[in-house]
Amino acid sequence: MSHRGIGHLSLLSTTALALMLSPAAAQQGAAPSDQGQVLEEIIVTARRRAESLEKVPGTVSVLTESTIENAAIERVEDFIALTPGVSIISGSAEVGDTQVNIRGINGARDAENSFAFIIDGVLYSNPAAFNREFADLQQIEVLKGPQGAIYGRNAAAGAIVVTTRKPGNEFEARGKATFANDDSYFVQGTVAGPLVRDKLFFRLSGDYRTSDGFYRNAFQNNRAIVDRFEDFNINGRLLWEPNSRLSSDTKVRYGEVDASSITFNATFHLPVFAAAFGSPAAFEDVNDHEFVFQANIVSDNDQQAFEISNKTDYDLDWATLTAWLLYSNIDNNLISDGTSAAFGFFNTDPVCQATTADLNARGVTLPPPQILGTTPVPIIFTPDFSGSFFGPYTPTTCDGIQEQLRNQEDISFEFRLTSPEDQALRWMGGAYFLDINRQVGVSLNRDSGQPPVRGLLQPAGPNRTEQLVFDDFDSRIYAVFGSLEYDLSDSLVASVALRWDRENRKVSSLVPTDLRSTVIDLNGDGLFNDPLNPGLSDLVNPSGVLPDQERAFKKLEPKVSLTWTPIDALTLFANWGVGFKAGGFNNSGSAATVDIFINNAIAPFTSGGQFPLVQISDTFRKETSSAFEAGFKSRFWGGRARLEAAAYFTDVDDMQFFEFFVGSFGLLRVVSNIDNVDIYGIEVSGSAQIHDHATIFGGINLTDSKIKANASRPDTVGNKSPATPDYTANAGIELHVPLSSRVELFSRIDGVFVGDTWFHTVQNQQRPTIFQGLFEIAPVTGPGSGGLGIGDLSNTKRDAYATLNVRAGLRGDWWSLVGFAENATATHYLREVIPAPEFGGSFNSPGPLARYGLELTMRY
Repeated sequence: MSHRGIGHLSLLSTTALALMLSPAAAQQGAAPSDQGQVLEEIIVTARRRAESLEKVPGTVSVLTESTIENAAIERVEDFIALTPGVSIISGSAEVGDTQVNIRGINGARDAENSFAFIIDGVLYSNPAAFNREFADLQQIEVLKGPQGAIYGRNAAAGAIVVTTRKPGNEFEARGKATFANDDSYFVQGTVAGPLVRDKLFFRLSGDYRTSDGFYRNAFQNNRAIVDRFEDFNINGRLLWEPNSRLSSDTKVRYGEVDASSITFNATFHLPVFAAAFGSPAAFEDVNDHEFVFQANIVSDNDQQAFEISNKTDYDLDWATLTAWLLYSNIDNNLISDGTSAAFGFFNTDPVCQATTADLNARGVTLPPPQILGTTPVPIIFTPDFSGSFFGPYTPTTCDGIQEQLRNQEDISFEFRLTSPEDQALRWMGGAYFLDINRQVGVSLNRDSGQPPVRGLLQPAGPNRTEQLVFDDFDSRIYAVFGSLEYDLSDSLVASVALRWDRENRKVSSLVPTDLRSTVIDLNGDGLFNDPLNPGLSDLVNPSGVLPDQERAFKKLEPKVSLTWTPIDALTLFANWGVGFKAGGFNNSGSAATVDIFINNAIAPFTSGGQFPLVQISDTFRKETSSAFEAGFKSRFWGGRARLEAAAYFTDVDDMQFFEFFVGSFGLLRVVSNIDNVDIYGIEVSGSAQIHDHATIFGGINLTDSKIKANASRPDTVGNKSPATPDYTANAGIELHVPLSSRVELFSRIDGVFVGDTWFHTVQNQQRPTIFQGLFEIAPVTGPGSGGLGIGDLSNTKRDAYATLNVRAGLRGDWWSLVGFAENATATHYLREVIPAPEFGGSFNSPGPLARYGLELTMRY
């Protein structure tokens, strides 16, 4: 563990000690004087019925309405930062791309979430639906551990349950406006009330957010085109309650996003190259990288979202019938600079040669170890060293343009029957259906030097498509589920739940078979007349057609829980459950691309089995897990303090993992499987009302994991589960000091702590690179020592970091004025690291910098 990580843990230990000692300290000082200080009872729906948080047999992190308001929670990053055991990657590549890690189980990019996402009782299946603005929040519950038997599809790691405020008989209006640096503004407004008193109610809300972002493009006059963001949403809700038995809740949302994309720099991990050229930057620690953005393409990411749902509840006396229906359509596409200049795709293009020579004459330089010469030809091939050494995202046109598309339309419904709560035996049963149509494509297009013409597939023109994977994915999912809960005694409760899922998946390639690339040379014959997708090459596919594929994935998911309450203030619990996430398909031709361009290149350097080839398939397997958890929940100090803890173990089979490949084919995003991963952890959290006006809170999760088997990369056995921090924690204090009968001084401080993190299965080790057979700059003394030398991934681990958020201001009965500082210490940290081991480098995205601003809220 790094010294920085040790320091963070020391701070956390001190905070935890203060939390545990605070009741005693308060008793010695200003002891609480009345029951107004008792912590509020939290009611959750963790098992699809309302019950006290203390009675739930599992770990649930809950953010109540007061916490949501006080911490200014508006987006997913806000509440995940306050949830131990959960981490997130979002916004580094595209706005619809969010990866959540819960206790070591990660949602693989381009696959599915590993958690169920529920808003007001409706399950949202599109991964892009999670990355949104949240309006009218009432409560957020984060359930950890397998929840599929209760909450449904893909809940292998847990469930995130969001509840929003219902409209009622009282008319209300709320508004918020936020102003911050980097031209960052956010406005949100809501009106709600009765249309027909006691029967029909409405809520209408909207929001708008814009920001120039934290970073600037150094090549384009420091323009704010690196991580800019703009979006708006309109939400409508109609609640019909004609009588005491029936409730019908209809919601609609429309939203648009216009933002930047691919906020990455590359670092290189080539120690032989660094030594040969005297360039330390060729072997760089990702944490030491100074970010410089120089792309000549203005990246853009557009997203349109439309959702409409209805949830109906009807009281049958002997049970409650609940049925909901959801239609969702989210289109997401992006364009940005390419990752291909290092491979010389466009070196012979006059525009590439011209921009290289022109930029060199103008004195433009590239961040080392890159070299901008007078010609795009690699410097190693020019005796007078007039050539260049390019990375990705250069100001030249030589790296082309990348476009990515992910459109998904789905319709789903569920119905279930739930027994009354006031009986010893409680039960629930139902069925679920989901139909998904998804199109996913990634292309490499030419860069003409002019503003690009958008289009994933362009057979001709200035931005002609030169490499393409593009597929249509169809899925139909069926499930039945049920649960039983029985009071064995006044203090002992047992429950069992069971779910059966079946997912039928199909894929059809949309890549034209008759179009040819002028820059990809599959056969090595120098003709550059090969298919856009290497999977169509007669080298691996004599038919010249990518056939449709179809597979079914199914699983039975049980969960068993036991709760014992020996005294009112203490609950002990244990649970075991099975998690399931269906397998699926990569873009057609992925396996052929890796075999032709990656494995063939590194094969000469894999002798003796020290460096095995990479095993990628066009189909990835279903992910299953078996998880056990045991812990306790307690209240003490007269109900003014809460403490809970749990230990857990999860055995994961065929964990789905995202990999990124770049090479002389362009770029490729795939999902592979890690055969077996063991995960161990402990989690502790608590809160205490230490004074009439002060509350402290905190939590920490420590996770240890180990890859036990991995056929895709056998040399990674013994490494940690990727994208899993060693620890995640938060700690803070909240103060409310009355200044008069109608005005209070409010302040809140939140510290967020994230431990060391590996993002790939290849970790503190070496791998041969695709460059080794191209350039001979060092003697070949053994496997992997020739060419540009072996790639050393030991410096791709993200260091531990800590951030501090501060809010302070005044509040009245109907207004508040609060100043805030997010990441107040201006900590520099990495949002994400995407190692590409066979490239000998990684793609890194920086985290948010400091943001200061003012927030005004009004409510009527």
